[in-house]
Amino acid sequence: MTAAVAQTPGPLAGRCVILADAELLARHAAAWLLNRALGTPGRIAVCLAGGETPRPVYSLLAQSPYRDCFPWDRVHWFWGDERCVPPDHPRSNYAMVRAALLDRIPVSAAQIHAIPAAEGAAHGAAAYQAELQRFYGADALAPGRPLFTATLLGVGLDGHTASLFPGAAALRETVHWTAAVPEGTPEPRVTLTYPALNSSAALAFVVSGAAKRPVLQRLVRGDDMPVAHVHPFGRLNWFLDRDAAP
Repeated sequence: MTAAVAQTPGPLAGRCVILADAELLARHAAAWLLNRALGTPGRIAVCLAGGETPRPVYSLLAQSPYRDCFPWDRVHWFWGDERCVPPDHPRSNYAMVRAALLDRIPVSAAQIHAIPAAEGAAHGAAAYQAELQRFYGADALAPGRPLFTATLLGVGLDGHTASLFPGAAALRETVHWTAAVPEGTPEPRVTLTYPALNSSAALAFVVSGAAKRPVLQRLVRGDDMPVAHVHPFGRLNWFLDRDAAP
């Protein structure tokens, strides 16, 4: 069997899909994004995760058969967080997505909404919130009108997601859509906050590898960690490979 699917209660509440390996995990996540896009009329907003786990997902989207049927002209691309580094830096989430996906698909500059973090965390957070509000068309998020069509997130070894780290002030933000994260290492960061991440019509955590199993086991036990407080407006999904599954 290549996948196990369940509706899970508690800390992993939502639809949990366990794939046999990392390759099948990437294919499942790519198909999920494709289906979300194809099933949504009009303008589409996709929020992307950084890190190594989603990189194969983005690479697959730039290949057949995904590339041939993705509605590229209707999709706007956003990021859940960014390090305060230049946009061509090896640690830049934007640079990773650009190399894996954006440079390989038909997309205009107006469809790419990178976080301007290189000029500092505080400046980047304020500028990105303004960009999100312009795109959304309002200064406040409406409960029945999600900001994002689909959001991909990962989980760190300490239970963080995006750049919402344990103990960070950004965890307490309930109004602003973005936050500066001076606690980020080795450089400060800009992150979306819970209000923005939760304003998603569908959200999926993509988690791979045995190193992530302990943090998911802690989550199942009910330990308090940042990832446990993501509760999207729409459907929550967990896509795991067998090595990561608790």
